[in-house]
Amino acid sequence: MTEQTSTRGVVYSEVSRPESAPESYGLHAGVLGPVETLAQSVSAVAPSASPSLTIPLVFALAGNATWFVYLLATGAIFLVGFCVSRFAQLSASPGSLYTYTADTLPTIFGVIAAWALLLAYLATGASVAGGALYYTSVLAQQFFHWAPPALPVLALVCAVAGFIAYRNVKLSAELMLWIEIASVGLIVIVLAVVLVRFGWHFDMDQFQLKGVSFSALGPALVLSMFSFVGFESATTLGSETRDPLRTIPRAVLQCALLAGIFFMLCSYSVVLGFRGESDKLSASASPLHLLAVRAGVSPLGVGVDVGALISMFACVLACITAAARVLMRMARGKLLPAVFERTNGQHGTPTAAVAWSTGLLFAATAVLALRGATGSDIYDLLGSLSVFGFLTTYALVALALPFARRALGRHSHVVAVVSVLTVAVMILIAIFDLKSTADAIHARIPYLYLGYIAAGIAWYAARRGKVVTISA
Repeated sequence: MTEQTSTRGVVYSEVSRPESAPESYGLHAGVLGPVETLAQSVSAVAPSASPSLTIPLVFALAGNATWFVYLLATGAIFLVGFCVSRFAQLSASPGSLYTYTADTLPTIFGVIAAWALLLAYLATGASVAGGALYYTSVLAQQFFHWAPPALPVLALVCAVAGFIAYRNVKLSAELMLWIEIASVGLIVIVLAVVLVRFGWHFDMDQFQLKGVSFSALGPALVLSMFSFVGFESATTLGSETRDPLRTIPRAVLQCALLAGIFFMLCSYSVVLGFRGESDKLSASASPLHLLAVRAGVSPLGVGVDVGALISMFACVLACITAAARVLMRMARGKLLPAVFERTNGQHGTPTAAVAWSTGLLFAATAVLALRGATGSDIYDLLGSLSVFGFLTTYALVALALPFARRALGRHSHVVAVVSVLTVAVMILIAIFDLKSTADAIHARIPYLYLGYIAAGIAWYAARRGKVVTISA
């Protein structure tokens, strides 16, 4: 996409021709291949976290329909992935979903998308930093019968991830790739042993959805959606990916498909493995470890816990990488000071943006830890907040897609129908989320999110007025 400046001093964009070369923004252009680009999305999803931290929560609501809920979530994510991938075929930039919306819809929608996406990545990164604290405590208790203090663990996780994100994007992507391969591989081995241990037969209770309360499927769907958020984060690497208009759309859809299959397999196998002892699934600090013990491969259980901890770290790294590039694009759009645009000449990374993303992640987790929140509490609360940011951005991208294609003379009735359906599904999930609030703390999260968006709009209005005054 190309940018122009209006007579009022406000930056706006127009949809470019698909064959246009993406602007580098001072980043190292074309250093990432298809596998490394996919690694960014996979790491942001943190697939190793869901089997232990999210699937048990979904099971508590959906029971034997847990796999079915993840099937529904996969369908919803595929709708979003379709819209995102079609946009990713049209343009490539560090701003990803924010750019897609800002370049197509009226300015206010772009502003909302920018702040919502930034919050989504930062809150997700902080959430999984809490998950890393949780697994650090689990492992320390297993080996040393001692729980380490929260603040040093959180500081170390955020600082190391921030340093790697600053140092080299290619190194970051390769590190995330191998971390996820190792952790997911261990989980697949444990699940395969469980299936062999319990016999190669269909669990008819699960396929018949026995004992399922269908009124609980909506809230369960909301929880399952958090397992997928971040799957689109490959789009933030538009300036650093080789052949981005082909590589990024594929990475987005591949991540959605692979994650959906993995989560459904995990759901089915975990519920099968805890058949007759379902209370232990919800109460266990490490369900996969316990499942490995029951399957007779307890050493793999320890490996799964270690893999989950390292996967959490990879997700923090992925979120810092993504958030920093959104900050860059927001600065280019005059939503933030120009300092966030600047990149390090040697490393080709946005220094200030990475530093601020890292600092904000640590600050969010530190505040909650000082108020007595555990690692699992941080994972839950900040994860719940991030979902609103993602749902908002996904809906706005889906809304913008038909208009962007029409501007290029590529209007399609199929795309328009999918766009409308995606927006409707995102709104429905948001409604489920609001109705499923279980306590006073979670009930405040929507209001906190709306207050944050209102503050972002007010900030934009103030900066816009300043820019207009200077131009005059």
